Parts: sequence; C-alpha cells; structure tokens
Amino acid sequence: MSQPVTTNPFIIMIINMTIVFLVLTAIWGMITLLHAIDPTKKPKAAPAAQPSAAPVPKPAAPTVAPTGMPQEIIAVIAAAVQAMGYRLADVKAVRPVERPGWKEAGRTQGMRG
Repeated sequence: MSQPVTTNPFIIMIINMTIVFLVLTAIWGMITLLHAIDPTKKPKAAPAAQPSAAPVPKPAAPTVAPTGMPQEIIAVIAAAVQAMGYRLADVKAVRPVERPGWKEAGRTQGMRG
C-alpha cells in the first residue's frame, strides 16, 4: 500500500466537491445537448390568431341577477372565463359555493376572542 496524499479533511472536502460539481456540470451539458438534438420533438407551429374578445356591455345601473349576484361580478367572471380560452357558451351557471368551513372558523374565532 502507498501513503495517502493528504490527511487534511478540508483538502479532501474541496477535492470531493470539485468532482461532484464537475459531474453535475457534465450531466447538465448532456441534458442540454439531448434537448437540442431531440428527434421526437415536434416542430413549433405558428401560433393561431386569437379572436378578439367582444367587450362586455356595462349595464346602466347595478342590477341583481337571479342568483343574487350583481351583473358586474357575473360579467367579470365571464370575461375571466373567456380570457382563459373558453367560449361564453361554455359557462352553464354562476352561483356562489357554499363554504361551511368558513362559517365554522369564524364562529370558533369569535368564541376565542
């Protein structure tokens, strides 16, 4: 057997960390190369022209829809749905969600406070 080159733990740590980072850099380079020459990647298609969104008419006075929500809120929800790429015809109903957990949390906090 031969004598070890060094017994200093800091030198050994620096050598080991250098080797680890060199291996990680090599793996990163191989992954980048594989992404560049990937034969299974589909060619990028030209982005389709987005149809312009029709402006939502603003009512003269705030009225309340049959669901009990103002029409402005329903218009904002419809605009958000349309901005996500859906059609307004895809919206079937707009109604508030019952959240009993919020009520219970409020009651519990009120009892503590």
